[in-house]
Amino acid sequence: MYVYRPGSHLPSWQNWIRNVVALALIGLPSASVAQDEVKLSPEQARNLAVQTVHPVLSPTDKTLPYPAQIVIPTPQLWVVSAPVAGRVTNLSVARGERVNPGQPLAVMESPSFVSQQREYLNAVAQDLLAAQQLNRNTQLLQSNAVPQRVFDASQTESRLASIAVAERRQMLRLSGLSDEALSKLTSEAAINSTLSVAAPQPATVVEIMVSPGQRVEQSAPLIKVAQLSPLWVEIAIPASSIKAIRPGAKVEIEGYATPGQVVLVSETADAATQTILVRAEVPNSGELRPGQTTEARIGFMSSAANAWEIPYSALIRRGEKSWVFVGTQGGFRLVPVMLLEEDQDHVVVSGAITDKDEVAVSGISALRGILLRLGAG
Repeated sequence: MYVYRPGSHLPSWQNWIRNVVALALIGLPSASVAQDEVKLSPEQARNLAVQTVHPVLSPTDKTLPYPAQIVIPTPQLWVVSAPVAGRVTNLSVARGERVNPGQPLAVMESPSFVSQQREYLNAVAQDLLAAQQLNRNTQLLQSNAVPQRVFDASQTESRLASIAVAERRQMLRLSGLSDEALSKLTSEAAINSTLSVAAPQPATVVEIMVSPGQRVEQSAPLIKVAQLSPLWVEIAIPASSIKAIRPGAKVEIEGYATPGQVVLVSETADAATQTILVRAEVPNSGELRPGQTTEARIGFMSSAANAWEIPYSALIRRGEKSWVFVGTQGGFRLVPVMLLEEDQDHVVVSGAITDKDEVAVSGISALRGILLRLGAG
């Protein structure tokens, strides 16, 4: 990359005096301005110490490498909690293991689970009794042996008993009891003091949050599991370079062959670092690991556009807008550009410039002064 470095530098106050004297010598009235254009002869440009370089076509359509971190997408992360209060007696998995749906993760011993089973069996017995009473009253009603209100009352009691059974059954399912174990409990009335906490779906164990022997309350977190493909790549981009990045842009991760895609450009900036979060989603074949730090490059241009490298000193900023002075046959004109990235020595921009143009890299203050003096800038 070509960077202009003058052979000698005058102190800033001497440059200012030199420019003032040069402006007086060239005679401002003879220099005319048309909106964003300064008309100068070659001799006047030399007196103003204006020097130029040719823009260099950027060799890449991607940004410089930025620090990035691999994280788990929040929709793919679950915390398996204790369905009931009790004591953890055994852990069946370890961190990093893959698990299948229904696979046991931990075993708990719980008095409240025993109570739930007892209440369920009691509800089943009450439901059976209410059904028998309803059947008996149905037969008696047909022979006018009982009044209608007695039949209606028994019908209501039977319905309430059935609802109670459904409620207790659902509570046991939420506690982790399978339909098979529930059927066995119903038929054999075999109450068990232990229950198994199972994996909700295919995942990888990312954190164990309890130890065997530990007592936990209901809903206390036990094990954290996650699906690890795709993953998110979170990239910190300097605020000055964020305009070049758009959702859908291609993202390349150092040392990883499969590219990702930008899914979020944050609307807020980090106050401490003045960087903006860019999040990309990338398929994971097993090579990427959550928590890993890496570097990423983001595509910032379309295939039909060009990016140009120029010295940092050539860029003119006003607020969020940027320009450069491009040489013409009669002087220089201001050309708007989009800043794509920058460092201490150079910037990469896009705009209506080519490698044939001459971009001013010194004497910028004098050129801006002429525009301001004549009411164009």
